[in-house]
Amino acid sequence: MSRRPARAEHPRDTGDQTPGDQVLTLPNLISFGRLLGVPLFLYLFLVARADVAAVVVLAVGGTTDWVDGWIARRLRQVSRLGELLDPLADRLYILATLIAFTAREVVPWQFTAALLARELLLLGSLAVLRRYGYGPPPVHYVGKTATFLLLAAFPVLLLATASTGVATAAAAIGWGLAWWGLVLYWVAGGMYVVQAARLVRAARGPGAAA
Repeated sequence: MSRRPARAEHPRDTGDQTPGDQVLTLPNLISFGRLLGVPLFLYLFLVARADVAAVVVLAVGGTTDWVDGWIARRLRQVSRLGELLDPLADRLYILATLIAFTAREVVPWQFTAALLARELLLLGSLAVLRRYGYGPPPVHYVGKTATFLLLAAFPVLLLATASTGVATAAAAIGWGLAWWGLVLYWVAGGMYVVQAARLVRAARGPGAAA
């Protein structure tokens, strides 16, 4: 049977456009800028302790998550590199924020462990899929929604620690977004595992055990 080529787990919504080989495009430059924001956030938050500036960097990185994909579609600059950079930036923002927030006790280690456990589950599923020649399963909107909620929650949670005037409201909003994001993150992870199991059973053939 045929195998699907590997692709990014969270590719841009490219519509009917076929990804090209462009490198220096406006969407890709935006994605590169988001990547550079990760070490900048870590420096501001962990070294300089400039929490307000760190909030700004996180907010910009999170709110521009959809911008590069939207511009790529509008300008017809969808590229294979962009399909890699966009999810890479999302993953690095989430991972860097979790590590930094746990170090500064903005979020409890249990919340971080729950998110990282989901990532380990997916890594195991992807390793099994690659053994059978498959790439990652198609992205579901639940996973995209979970990523958006988490990227929106982090700057709000940081704002709650940086500004006493809005701490109560920001904490309530931030944790509401964070817990919904965590739940949907695991729901999406479960859906990916189910998809992976179906592909493996199909690769083994009709005689494979259920």
